[in-house]
Amino acid sequence: MTQVVSLENVSVQYRRATTKSRSMKQATVEILKGKRKFQTFKALDDVSFEIRSGEILAVIGRNGSGKSTLLKVISRVIPPTDGRIIVKGHVEPMIELGVGFNPELSGRENIMLNAAIHGRDPKLVKERIDDLVGWAGLEDVVDLPLRTYSSGMVARLGFSVATDINPDIVLVDEVLAVGDIDFMEKSRARMEKIMGEGSTVVLVSHDLETVRSLATRAIWMEHGKIRAEGTPAEIIDKYVNSPHA
Repeated sequence: MTQVVSLENVSVQYRRATTKSRSMKQATVEILKGKRKFQTFKALDDVSFEIRSGEILAVIGRNGSGKSTLLKVISRVIPPTDGRIIVKGHVEPMIELGVGFNPELSGRENIMLNAAIHGRDPKLVKERIDDLVGWAGLEDVVDLPLRTYSSGMVARLGFSVATDINPDIVLVDEVLAVGDIDFMEKSRARMEKIMGEGSTVVLVSHDLETVRSLATRAIWMEHGKIRAEGTPAEIIDKYVNSPHA
């Protein structure tokens, strides 16, 4: 299998205020006067690993361990502060379903907007709209403004659009835990189909049984660092038996 993602000593550093301001105005004044105090922390700290074509890599760990930041770096949503990352192929980030949708546009219009943003052929997408909407179960509301949709309806539309093609690399952040039971089963089946057709998948999930059944390799992250790497069974066992799991 060929290498499609490579991270070499990647770090991502953020700043956060050490004190709270009573208002936005006070915070702005403090910043302008140089009185606002900040401290830095590393969301990712010297992370190195490779992903090969067709792998299903699961990333587990507690909240704040750096999992979502890792996906954002791979998808190039944020650049690393240090280190180097190489990504080969088209990446489909399923990090926050519906991000980039316009609430004033209809579901149909948002599908076309999403196609334009991602450089897809608008003619082909237009031909696929009925299938996309039908899979999401939104036939009755597709021409209504998105602001009238529930969060679950937006998630269904976002998932349907994101998984309509088979990208080279799919980044999944807890998407399989979104929505009602029926939607979760449909989305899981759709993801299994994508995986079975050869896409490389990076899966972030707190659902360890999903990790155990779907992943071919797993990484356990803690405080922005890789704590352990190996088979899903090995890593899950180490994680659940750690004192901080």
